[in-house]
Amino acid sequence: MNQPASAYFLEERRDPKETHTLSVLVANEPGVLARVIGLFSGRGYNIESLTVSETESKKHVSRITIVTTGTPMVIQQIKHQLDRMIPVYQVVDMTLTGRSIERELAMVKVKGAGDQRIEAMRLAEVFRARVVDATNESFVFEITGGTSKINQFVDLMRPIGLVEVSRTGVAAIGRGPEGM
Repeated sequence: MNQPASAYFLEERRDPKETHTLSVLVANEPGVLARVIGLFSGRGYNIESLTVSETESKKHVSRITIVTTGTPMVIQQIKHQLDRMIPVYQVVDMTLTGRSIERELAMVKVKGAGDQRIEAMRLAEVFRARVVDATNESFVFEITGGTSKINQFVDLMRPIGLVEVSRTGVAAIGRGPEGM
């Protein structure tokens, strides 16, 4: 049954947006990442985080981890469209499995002197961030953890003297003995 466009938009507004982490196994060949990203941009879907790396060199397989937001209907469309792409072997919604571990790495540069330096070091210790570079005027901290932990750390460093943040994006893997 076809519904008018206005009904579709009303449904979109009522349906809350969800954040999902998708793990996509693909052939490791030129152009695959561009095609996957093109699927998102061509349909107006947003990518919150993107991580890509070869995971099985002998089989030439890469894993693309994508964090995206949308209504349940949009998330379902994204998964179906990814599944139909030729170089895609498997799509797993890590959010729905409920049995995954997600981590992100960030490097956070903070400047400051005196009490600001002491406070930055104290917070770094609380968040288990490592100092990977230090000068008389600044620190670069390395922190790993969930996205919310990193967001918290960055927010607390802002008033101290946050200069710059570089983040890897989310990497996710399922728990237990099974693979994708």
